[in-house]
Amino acid sequence: MAASSTLPHSFATPQISKSGVLTLYGFGIRIAMQAGHLQVEFGVGHERRALRLPRVNHRLKRLVCIGDDGFVSLAALRWLSEIGASFSMLDRRGKVRVVTGPTSSSAARLRRAQALALGNGNAVKIVRELISAKLSGQEGLVREKLKNTRVADFIATLRAHLGDALDLNAIRGIESRTAAEYWNSWRDLPILFPRKDADRIPSHWLTFGPRHSPLTGGPRLSVNPANSLLNYTNAVAESECRLAAYACGLDPGLGVLHKDTANRDSLALDLIEVIRPAIESWLLDWFMHEPLRRSDFIEAANGNCRLSSSLCSKLSETAPTWGRLVAPWAEYVARELWTTTSRSTIASTRLTQQHKREEKGSSPFPPPPPTPRRDNLCRGCGKIIRRGRTNCADCAIEGATQRLASAASIGRLVSHTPEARAKQSATRRRHARACSEWDPLTQPAWLTENVFLQKVGPLLAALSTSKIAAAIGVSRGYAGRIREGYRPHPRHWKALAKLVGIYRPNCKSA
Repeated sequence: MAASSTLPHSFATPQISKSGVLTLYGFGIRIAMQAGHLQVEFGVGHERRALRLPRVNHRLKRLVCIGDDGFVSLAALRWLSEIGASFSMLDRRGKVRVVTGPTSSSAARLRRAQALALGNGNAVKIVRELISAKLSGQEGLVREKLKNTRVADFIATLRAHLGDALDLNAIRGIESRTAAEYWNSWRDLPILFPRKDADRIPSHWLTFGPRHSPLTGGPRLSVNPANSLLNYTNAVAESECRLAAYACGLDPGLGVLHKDTANRDSLALDLIEVIRPAIESWLLDWFMHEPLRRSDFIEAANGNCRLSSSLCSKLSETAPTWGRLVAPWAEYVARELWTTTSRSTIASTRLTQQHKREEKGSSPFPPPPPTPRRDNLCRGCGKIIRRGRTNCADCAIEGATQRLASAASIGRLVSHTPEARAKQSATRRRHARACSEWDPLTQPAWLTENVFLQKVGPLLAALSTSKIAAAIGVSRGYAGRIREGYRPHPRHWKALAKLVGIYRPNCKSA
């Protein structure tokens, strides 16, 4: 007998973002199973949270753990594997520690071809393609967003020489020279902060600065917010590159561009090179259009700038975007390696589903998901405001008041300069000479003080100060006083009477 109704399911957990990322942070993080549900506890103090995720309607795709204090059970890892979700662990400095996720079956022939790529020359072909795509992205970013034509042309010239590079060292040299010029064009990029944070911001936080940190001589342990944001986003993207390599049956530790180093997945770093321009372009838009909040950054005792947990959670939500961008490049590497094996095998496209999409006649690659929206912050206080605005209501009023006071102050300063005082003296002498030389007999008998005050003065209130000033040759400030009822010198009465239209030369009375 058919069921009378469908069993109801609860809505997806609201703490999980639309991209399917759940970020855990704090101390004593717990990831375990309880009655068939994934039970997680994270946070610090009054922000401590506990969530239970069922097997259905959970929307979880990536579980990101920031920290190294707590535990995760084997049953929880199995639960994540069964639902197809990945698990990434990053320390508070943004270094990737552990990445697990869905993997393909181990292909011995593919891994053997990967290990032999450095000796048979296939690595040079792969690296040349990866670096060419990277330099192309950097050239477009510098030319279109940083408006630095010189550096863009330099990158284009070096990219054209990639075809002449016959070994990996030559390609590394081109990439190194490009990186030096590329990051030099970022050095003076201003970083915005709300006005209320101005007194609490170190001077070296106000620009992007050099890419290499003075603490390590490299990008690690950056000392300003901009580089820290870039480092952490790169760490999130690196974890996605590891997962992409695993899914294609590759060994993330056997790189083709980066040399073998203990405790480093060199192939993941090779793959991330291609999507670095996309990461940097997203962050550059952030730096150029949105301010950063001082409360989102922590300066350690050694000067290392670290990110707050809430900001790390927001950056972790970009993981699906970088995973989708790196997917076709991971499949490209696998496809090139398969061509060197003795058995002709068609490389699978597990990540992009390219083969299925081509059979259906659709685009070979799905569009990447949009990156999460950044919070629009008030330029004055840093409070979150609606899209399309730059200040909250309070800061907008305060800013207008400050601008008016500043304009008045500037006006006073300008009026006290020697040039301004000399000009004012000349104007006063000119008006004093005009008053002394004026002959009262030239004034019509009917144009008396009472006539001016009763008939001419009220009509002047309807005219603009610029018309009054132009008619009698005085400043707009003096004309404004006349417009408000001030009685000017009698030598101006005739011109003002003509201006309002009551002057009649042949009449003896008005």
